[in-house]
Amino acid sequence: MRIFFKKYRWYVIIVLIMTTILVWHTILIEGEKVLEISFFDVGQGDAIFIKSPDGNQVLVDGGPPNGRVLRELGKAMPFYDRFIDVVIATHSDQDHLGGLIDVLERYKIGLVIDSGVYGEGASHTQEKLLLENKKIKTITGKRGTTLDLGDGVRLEILFPDRDVAGMESNSTSIITRLVYKNHEFLLTGDAPQNIENYIVSEGDIKSDVLKVGHHGSNTSTSPIFLGKVKPNFAIISAGKDNPYGHPHKEVVSLLENFGVTVFETSKMGTITFVSDGRDLKIK
Repeated sequence: MRIFFKKYRWYVIIVLIMTTILVWHTILIEGEKVLEISFFDVGQGDAIFIKSPDGNQVLVDGGPPNGRVLRELGKAMPFYDRFIDVVIATHSDQDHLGGLIDVLERYKIGLVIDSGVYGEGASHTQEKLLLENKKIKTITGKRGTTLDLGDGVRLEILFPDRDVAGMESNSTSIITRLVYKNHEFLLTGDAPQNIENYIVSEGDIKSDVLKVGHHGSNTSTSPIFLGKVKPNFAIISAGKDNPYGHPHKEVVSLLENFGVTVFETSKMGTITFVSDGRDLKIK
C-alpha cells in the first residue's frame, strides 16, 4: 500500500486539487444571484436558455437537429444538472423544434409548453412519442399564462391568444416576454409582421432586448412594432452564410436607424445577458 501511494502520490494530489477547484467553482457560480439569458449559437435556428436567480431554468426552442444545443447546454449548466424546469417549443419548424428531440431524450423536463400545433414528419412524431413515453406534462401556451421563475422573475406569454390550428406555421409562434425588475426581454419566435402589429395593440411590450423575429427576415420586425418595443439591443440568431440571406439588410438598417445595437450569433457566437434587476451586462 505504501509503495502504491509513493508511486501514484502525485496523481492523487492532482486529483484532489482539481476536485477542490471544481467544488469551489461550482459553489461560486451557483452563488451568483443573477438572471442569465443566453442566445445560443446553434446555426440557422433559435435556442434561448434562461436561468433565474433562484436557479430555475427555461429553454426556449432547440435549434435545428445538429447537436449544437446539447453542446451549448453543456457549457451553460453544471455537468451534474440534468433537469430543465420548462421547455418552450415556439412552433413546429425544424430550426426551432429539431434540436429539442435531443434535449427531451437526454434531460429530465418538468413542463413542456407548445402552441398546440404539430407539423408533419419524423421529428414531430418522435417528439410526440417522447412526451408520451416519458410522461412529460405538456400544456398549450396562451396569452395570460405567466411563469413565476422566482425572485421576481416572470415569463409572460403574449401570443397566441386563440386556437391557432390551421394557421401558417410562423404565425403560430409563441411570443414571450421575460421581466426582471428594471429589465425586459421580448422573444418572438418567427412571428411575422401581422402578428407583431397585432400584439402592439394588446398592451405594454417595451423591452430592453428584442430577439428579432424569423432570424432577421424582412417578413418580421415592422417599424410600428419596433417603435413600440423600443429596444436598446437586438439579437439576430442565424447561421453563417445561410441560404436564406438572413439577416436581411433592410432589417439591420431599420434596427440601426432606431438606434438599436445589433448582435448576431453568426458573428459573435453565443450571446449572454446578465442582470441583477438593476444593471444589465453582456457576459
